[in-house]
Amino acid sequence: MDEDRKKPAEEESLFQREMEGVRRLRHARRTRSRPPPPPPEPAQRQRDERAVVSELLQTPDDPAAYETGEELLFLRPGFQRRYLERLRRGRYSIRDSLDLHHMNEAAASASLLEFIDHALQRGIGCVRVVHGKGLRSAGKPKLKALTQRLLSRHPAVVAFASCRPSHGGTGAVSVLLRRPRR
Repeated sequence: MDEDRKKPAEEESLFQREMEGVRRLRHARRTRSRPPPPPPEPAQRQRDERAVVSELLQTPDDPAAYETGEELLFLRPGFQRRYLERLRRGRYSIRDSLDLHHMNEAAASASLLEFIDHALQRGIGCVRVVHGKGLRSAGKPKLKALTQRLLSRHPAVVAFASCRPSHGGTGAVSVLLRRPRR
């Protein structure tokens, strides 16, 4: 057993001899040598972009969702173009509306003229007429053409323009009426 005790003592003295003249280093700031974390992945953005692509590849089931691209615009001569621009941008408050769906041309004509006269009597300056896009009409949209013809000939109509997509798009028009003379 004595030999077993001598061995560690000898090893200790050997170690001490080898370490003579060696100074202990001060503790430097230690850093961990881990690689930097990977950049975050914008997972929600990637999902949104994939959803946009898939939506673009799908066609709407409802034929009414298609815009025909036939915008109605009219400005009576003698009036400034700014009236039409403001009307197109939806800057005028729509005070009343008329829906011509499910009417034949005769009923739509009578209803539209009566509606304009009634709006003038009440002092309303801007109205909306929903004529539809004519997707079920054979050939040209009949109520749309009728609306354009009647409004452009009516003396109280200053301007009209197809509505913004959220208010009917090319299936409706906003109509600006003259102010009644006092």
